[in-house]
Amino acid sequence: MNKTLLALSVSLLLATQGCSDSAKTSESVNTSPAPVAEAIEQTASEQYLAMVDAFFNEQLKLEPIYATFVGVNDYNDQFGGALTDQYLTQRHQLNSRYFDEAKSIDVGQLSPALKLSYDMFVYDRNMELIGETYPERFLPINQFYSTVFTMVQLGTGESAQPFKTVEDYQHWISRLRGFIQWIELAQQRMDEGIASKVVLPKVLVERIIPQLDAQLVDSAQNSLFYSPINLLPDGFTAEQKANLTQQYTTVIDAELLPALKGLRDYIQQVYLPKSRASDGWWGLPNGKDWYQHLANSHTTTTLPVDEIHQIGLSEVARILSEMDKVREQVGFKGDLTAFFASLSSEPQYFFTDRQDLIDGYMTIKDQINEVLPQYFDVMPKADYIVKPVEAFREKSAAGASYESPAVDGSRPGIFYINTYNLKAQPKWGMTTLSLHEAAPGHHFQIAIKQELTDVPQFQRFQGYTAFEEGWALYAEYLGIEMGVFNDPYQYFGKLSDEMLRAMRLVVDTGLHAKGWSREQAIQYMKDNSPMAESDIVAEVERYMAIPGQALSYKVGQLTILRLRADAEKALGDKFDLKGFHDQLLTTGSLPMAVMEDKIANWIKAELAK
Repeated sequence: MNKTLLALSVSLLLATQGCSDSAKTSESVNTSPAPVAEAIEQTASEQYLAMVDAFFNEQLKLEPIYATFVGVNDYNDQFGGALTDQYLTQRHQLNSRYFDEAKSIDVGQLSPALKLSYDMFVYDRNMELIGETYPERFLPINQFYSTVFTMVQLGTGESAQPFKTVEDYQHWISRLRGFIQWIELAQQRMDEGIASKVVLPKVLVERIIPQLDAQLVDSAQNSLFYSPINLLPDGFTAEQKANLTQQYTTVIDAELLPALKGLRDYIQQVYLPKSRASDGWWGLPNGKDWYQHLANSHTTTTLPVDEIHQIGLSEVARILSEMDKVREQVGFKGDLTAFFASLSSEPQYFFTDRQDLIDGYMTIKDQINEVLPQYFDVMPKADYIVKPVEAFREKSAAGASYESPAVDGSRPGIFYINTYNLKAQPKWGMTTLSLHEAAPGHHFQIAIKQELTDVPQFQRFQGYTAFEEGWALYAEYLGIEMGVFNDPYQYFGKLSDEMLRAMRLVVDTGLHAKGWSREQAIQYMKDNSPMAESDIVAEVERYMAIPGQALSYKVGQLTILRLRADAEKALGDKFDLKGFHDQLLTTGSLPMAVMEDKIANWIKAELAK
């Protein structure tokens, strides 16, 4: 499972109601022996719920960092096996055992809510087992998703790892030592990758080196991993503070920094010379089949990559036409290419101060919040804050991202803005970015699912990129109806972001299935958007590192829009937009096929009223 900060989640409000209501009815009405059919139904439900809870608990034990991020602190002292043979065996056994056990459940006796949950669970186990057949373990690090990044973020004391008690501080030292062991094992796995010709493209390896260099400070006190010592609670005694300071200093100076230097030297001296010249997955053994699996996994569809490529080309053409209409509306005299150049370079479209950019997003947050109740019955209890990307990762991080709130409510969601290059953050792109990353995009979908209580735990924290990113892109579309794109330049920003997602369908499949080069992909995006070149380069290299993931946005959005159109047509005057949004948000993340079934059932229920 993906253990990065971008790990997604799942849950259901309707599913919850269907499950809990049937249970209450059974308890209140059954004063005499229950009919056989009801007993079977209850038994099937109990069997399923017990199974998925047991799975989730075993998964947390196997993935202790994941457990920390979902708010379970039982394993905060553990790093996890990650790349070990034992871990890989245990992961396989976990998925195969529960995949087989699920088959023993009488699915026909489950409520509609639990049937959805069951379909999700079986889908996950099947995709995990298929994924095991490809040698992902040989690629343990890249410039975009990195265990090093995750550990730095945890170690700053400003993420999910708690630093409130002396025990918390000692737990982190133990986890840090597990990370040091991982560093050594990662090099062994990369050696296996070299032998198997499963290695990263050269340019991505070159990007990793300065990221590691940034961690190679001259002393523990200058390391980000020392940050918790600067945050020692006032309630600690002087002796406790002194002991922890000494322990952290020793571990960082004597163990961690040498390990990171060893990894950096290995990457530069051993791995870089063995990196590959090809930029796409097609250059790996069995790479095209592997890429088709990744495309299926990320989009939760069975769409052939060639079809996805064609959808992308069609969408790019449509959006270019819409952009040209905006150019005409604002009275720009040059052609669309000149309009792109103007929007990407003229000073009035950019902030010159980092804090002004952050403050601008806070203003947009207030504007959007005013109209949200008109479109949603269900909204998250947790708030979100706007925060700049940390300095240690800003050079290679995306332009914006979202981190979910703490499950226990102790920390709000975080809407990260990369302020490193203000020329990559145009004013006209701010509204759509806020809609996507914060409200009603990722913040709504992810926070709401975490706040659900009456569903199996795995549903609150497991997720599908196609759904979550598709929802966020749908949230951008919804901004039109919400009236937040009255300014044609902000509407152009919406089109620009949509263009990015459409281009991804073309470029990702081009890179990994059609033999495109990095340079060819960069040029295509330059020709079809006003994006800053630095953003384009980062985007293309991201696709090179995590193939298929970028396909999920547009595929997910198009699916949601199609389902909404189907519901509007079928229900006519009975269609309620808030109700449609409830159906999507209160069931968490769903594979596309499962979501289609759910909306179809909702339409039938509405028609029957």
